[in-house]
Amino acid sequence: MSESNSQEYISHHLHFLQVDLRDLSIVDSVKPVNAEEFNACLVNNSQEHCVKTVAVEKCKLTDLGSGSCYAALPENHESKIVNPYTLNLDSLGLTVILGFLFLILFKYASKKTTSGVPSKLQCFVEMIFTFVQDTVSSIFKRKSKLIAPLSLTVFMWVFFMNLMDLLPIDLLPEIAKHIGVPYMRVVPSADVNITLSMAFCVFLLIFAFSFKNIGVLGFVKSLTLHPFNHWAFMPVNLLLEGVSLLSKPISLGLRLFGNMYAGEMIFILIALLPLWWIQWVLNVPWALFHILIVTLQAFIFMVLTIVYLSMASEED
Repeated sequence: MSESNSQEYISHHLHFLQVDLRDLSIVDSVKPVNAEEFNACLVNNSQEHCVKTVAVEKCKLTDLGSGSCYAALPENHESKIVNPYTLNLDSLGLTVILGFLFLILFKYASKKTTSGVPSKLQCFVEMIFTFVQDTVSSIFKRKSKLIAPLSLTVFMWVFFMNLMDLLPIDLLPEIAKHIGVPYMRVVPSADVNITLSMAFCVFLLIFAFSFKNIGVLGFVKSLTLHPFNHWAFMPVNLLLEGVSLLSKPISLGLRLFGNMYAGEMIFILIALLPLWWIQWVLNVPWALFHILIVTLQAFIFMVLTIVYLSMASEED
């Protein structure tokens, strides 16, 4: 594979299915003005060549699935980390689907509970319940009806999102392309918008737990009278504690994003290797090792969530 084709392959796999909220168009995607002319061009030329030579227009949100949308990455494509005008449909959609999958799976397992010999699914779910409950009990010392369900949800949701990285790198994107969806990122946790959004929700819960357990005044004192318990050091304390407070959601979100993005990149680079047997020799060991990373990152996200909420509940 040539260098230009390799760069195009990587760029395509790292591109999100983004909708521009200003005109509901799909970012970096076009559709031919004249479908017959475009199909005639495809007979003897590549799709990339036809997109550049045949008259095209922006692909709209309503055009997805019609088979008329084609990827059209610009030559100097630079994706913006923060863009208030776009939404990543693939990340948001898969996140919601995986959330419902978690709820349906555990609801089904709970309904199948009987007095007899439990099924393998029941044993698996009970093992996860016990594991999460033991982790919460060892870290969070106060009584709370929210912390255990929250921890279970965080762990399983992040685990399912990370698990998408073990699917063949071209499987879902190629299926999406054949049904008229030009781009598809299949690992929601490799999208910094998703991980930081989850971390921001944890950040809000820190305030909620602090206000509930130590009150607003106690929370203000924790920011202004620590570590130096004197009114003269209040500005210094506020600066130090403010940085510490803000670093929690940022580090929580970026840690998960960085690990999953790196894992996704390695799978993409392996797929660029010329011989299929070399890909298998490298892909299988990395996938087996990546199972540990997938589980470990979900566990770390859950544990840090419990730790941060436990710290927010402490009076001292």
